[in-house]
Amino acid sequence: MSIAQESIITKPTRRRIKRTPYLLILPGIGWLFLFFIFPLSTLFATSLQKPAGLSPDDGFLPAFKVSNYSSALVEYYPQFFRGFLYSGIATVICLLLAYPIAYYMAFRARKYRNLMLVLIVAPFFASFLLRTNAWKTILSGDGIVVGFLNSFNLLPQDRILNTSLAVVAGLTYNFLPFMILPLYTSLEKIDPRLIEAAGDLYSPPSQRFWKVVWPLSIPGVISGTLLTFIPASGDYINAELLGSIKDKMIGNVIQSQFIDLRDYPTASALSFTFMAIILVMIYLYIRRAGTDDLV
Repeated sequence: MSIAQESIITKPTRRRIKRTPYLLILPGIGWLFLFFIFPLSTLFATSLQKPAGLSPDDGFLPAFKVSNYSSALVEYYPQFFRGFLYSGIATVICLLLAYPIAYYMAFRARKYRNLMLVLIVAPFFASFLLRTNAWKTILSGDGIVVGFLNSFNLLPQDRILNTSLAVVAGLTYNFLPFMILPLYTSLEKIDPRLIEAAGDLYSPPSQRFWKVVWPLSIPGVISGTLLTFIPASGDYINAELLGSIKDKMIGNVIQSQFIDLRDYPTASALSFTFMAIILVMIYLYIRRAGTDDLV
């Protein structure tokens, strides 16, 4: 066979090989378009609509009503602030609770490591709503927790339910595993010989932690805080079941606008504004933390 014939045979094959990666990602692109880009575009179009009449039953008309965004922000900025405040506090508490657990699992647990992982993941087998209702029972006025704290006069209102404390406690409980698992993964990758080397150089335990362990675990801290803060800030079940009317977060407002009031443009505008704020906060947070690879 001549060189010319060989080249004729191999050219289509080469073209097919070059097209193969693009063909392989087509299902993923189609999935993203169908279930992410298209709904997001529809949501954005809805956020700019105007009412067709005085009642939601009259429907909405296509428009370019940008004032939906400014009106939503002016009216519901307290709920935005409250949502970010509660989720921020819950994220910090989760970090303080999760780090020792993840550290123990990575460096000390040994044969109990798998058991601890199972115990951490086990709550996910129950529904989010069921777990929050269980927490509601735990924090009830006649429960052990409230009775114990009241015996030391630690509760100014003599209760926990229907307060901001209950909402933060519920967020912390429900999203704690999202903090533990990334931290454990990051800590497990640390070579113990690095810590031993720091000890050989007469470094005290506290310095070994802050100079070796903590910097190497920063990617896990960033991932854990993001995985905790983002869903917690948009959550509405904890505030609905554990808090009062004064403790409503932005998730509660969006849920109410969509389902109860059927004010779809306002709900869509709030959703888009919330997503935009979250994206900006994530970008600034990651840049500040010096882990641009996570972007």
